[in-house]
Amino acid sequence: MLADVIDYLLCPVCRGDLTLGGGAVRCASGHSFDVARQGYVSLLTGSGVPGTADTPAMVAAREAFLGAGHYASLAGRLRELVADRTGGGGVVLDAGAGTGHYLARALGPRDTGIALDISKHALKRAARAHPRVGAVVADIWRPLPLRDACADVVLDVFAPRNGPEFARVLRPGGTLIVVTPTPGHLAPLVETLGLLSVDESKGRRVEEALGAHFAETGHLVEESEMTLGHQAVETVVGMGPSAWHTDPAKLRADISRLPEPIGVKMSCRISLFRKIT
Repeated sequence: MLADVIDYLLCPVCRGDLTLGGGAVRCASGHSFDVARQGYVSLLTGSGVPGTADTPAMVAAREAFLGAGHYASLAGRLRELVADRTGGGGVVLDAGAGTGHYLARALGPRDTGIALDISKHALKRAARAHPRVGAVVADIWRPLPLRDACADVVLDVFAPRNGPEFARVLRPGGTLIVVTPTPGHLAPLVETLGLLSVDESKGRRVEEALGAHFAETGHLVEESEMTLGHQAVETVVGMGPSAWHTDPAKLRADISRLPEPIGVKMSCRISLFRKIT
């Protein structure tokens, strides 16, 4: 909850310390941010939210699909990697946390989690995903409302990557864990349904984007085979970026022509980075 993470947060306006009380988060300069009844706080400033924030429909699809355990092997692998680095007693920041699914499952018995996402719809769920997760609405592309060197691990799972800010908030010796889809992810749905594809140079481009601040120390590929019915296929499409580019009626018609059930691959690259600046 927010009380567990308030000491790591900063005012997004003046970068001052924040305190929690009376249903709001405040700084000494008088900037105040109401805590939503679901338990999250928005530290997003300015007018307008980027159009890439997850919609309620996308959030519902993600919670349904992930909650059914289809990506359980990925969640389990992240838990192992985090435990190796925190010993079960560190601060884990999930940048682009969505519903908090992976963060909640990655935390050890004494870890504290901070869930950042630009979608308030997602954070309504993230705020209740785990008793030691504090959920904060923030834009990953802007300066993060967090203290310097506050996190032992930064998780970035299918989310934008802000190299300078990730380096700033990561403690010396900490680890950045980045999860990206491989070109084989969601095969054969990508081809048969015309979904957005992942190019072969994705891993190299991620490393180049972070290279000014991080050095890759290792990587692994996590894969599993899923058996999905038509409803689950529609749900997995609806929770990802292809949801912005597909016509629901056409998608449903295309899915109806697929075998049921259908075998689908989950394939992700997990890259580990240490900061160099």
